[in-house]
Amino acid sequence: MSRIILKKEPRLDAKHQAFSYQLKAVEAIRDLDYAAVFHEQGLGKSKIAIDLMLYWLEIKAVDTVLFVVKKGLIRNWERELSIHTYIKPRILTQNRRANFFAFNSPSRLMLTHYEVLSSEHERFRLFLKARDVAIVVDEAVKIKNPCSTLTKVFFDLSPLFKKRIIMTGTPVANRPYDLWAQFWFLDQGQSLGNNFSEFKRQVDLSNELATDEIHRKQFETKLESIFKRISKFSVRETKLSGIIELPQKIIKTIRTDWECAQYDLYRQIKDELHAIIIREGIPQDDNAESVLKRLLRLVQVASNPRMIDDSYNALPGKFYHLYDLVSNICQHGEKCLVWTSFIENVDWLAGKLRHFGSCKVHGKLDMERRNRAIDSFISDPNIKVFIATPQSAKEGLTLTVANHVIFFDRSFSLDDYLQAQDRIHRISQKKTCFIYNILMNDSIDEWIDILLQSKHLAAQLAQGDISLDYYRSTISYDFGTIIRYILGIDTLKLEANR
Repeated sequence: MSRIILKKEPRLDAKHQAFSYQLKAVEAIRDLDYAAVFHEQGLGKSKIAIDLMLYWLEIKAVDTVLFVVKKGLIRNWERELSIHTYIKPRILTQNRRANFFAFNSPSRLMLTHYEVLSSEHERFRLFLKARDVAIVVDEAVKIKNPCSTLTKVFFDLSPLFKKRIIMTGTPVANRPYDLWAQFWFLDQGQSLGNNFSEFKRQVDLSNELATDEIHRKQFETKLESIFKRISKFSVRETKLSGIIELPQKIIKTIRTDWECAQYDLYRQIKDELHAIIIREGIPQDDNAESVLKRLLRLVQVASNPRMIDDSYNALPGKFYHLYDLVSNICQHGEKCLVWTSFIENVDWLAGKLRHFGSCKVHGKLDMERRNRAIDSFISDPNIKVFIATPQSAKEGLTLTVANHVIFFDRSFSLDDYLQAQDRIHRISQKKTCFIYNILMNDSIDEWIDILLQSKHLAAQLAQGDISLDYYRSTISYDFGTIIRYILGIDTLKLEANR
């Protein structure tokens, strides 16, 4: 029964009919107290969440529905809600004074971002005791770390919500143990247990799997069991399940050779653990003995040495292939996304590709500038190239005006890789999609390529996408051996590749 009264109730019918697979997902979980929606990115999870909200409000299972999303996606969710419903959300921001009135308003729908849930923790506790609230957590991998302050807030508030939904297309964002905190928020440990450290130990895709067969078999058996434990309250569809017709996605690997000075710098860092670089006109000894720092430095130099050495003024080896790709795409009247993990690279590439019509998005730009860049890429036929870091634009965006994705470099994050490429491979795409991975020969890029493939297979097994037999026939644990070669050491227990 509703605990708030509105002078005029909003219309609770949907403006548009859902696809059959979306209706099926809603029907499967709408009467549960908690559930996970893990449909692969690009399959319309937002429509599932919106229809769940309308159903709950219609039957008066709750009186308020709260959507918690990433800060950069507030605008996108406002658009989605206006497309599919007649309800206007009340938005909670970091303006505490405005939030006071929002908390005391009779709104049926509230929209906020993660940081507000944390900063308004105590107010939310009071609010949830006075209202019957359902929560929808978008991109739930944001709470994958059980030790973070944000996740602890979610854990504390969890029992106060009448219904709890988590959503993400990549529930295993990087490692299988990313699932634990997300499910603890839902069921307080009923499915995956209360001991995160033990769960992590059992399903850690570690380098030691390359040499320890007994450990490997235990890991695979435990990994397979995860989906069985969460399947009763989880729904997942992938693009390969045939539920919807999407254009083909073709992945291509492009190998490139070193520019001479670039290779010399890479070799110094790899073999000698340090290099003399120039920063702000001053020679410095860049010591790279830390494993984390060495890996980062090797990725940067294989991509673009000017990110660490101001004196580097040549064109890195990858740029020639990138330029040819972009030129060919634009000549055919098509658009492309170029991804790099580094803000300095985004700025540099945007300048180098300016004459093709480029725009850029990264974490140092405010939301207004990011949104302007996104809007111009979508609407302006003269803007052909979108250059961004995955961290700033990998989620929630539909960029199907493009059908080419180019990774100039990649991080160790599976989530970054999958989310970034699927900005174009999603509902409303009509053209064949091409994904290009540019790899520097005999470099850390090759290790990252194998590592991401292995992480993806482990994620698929944990999520129930593939069988254990298929996993075993396809997986390679060579990343544990290759990294030892790259860093020139015999034994290594890394945190860096997580």
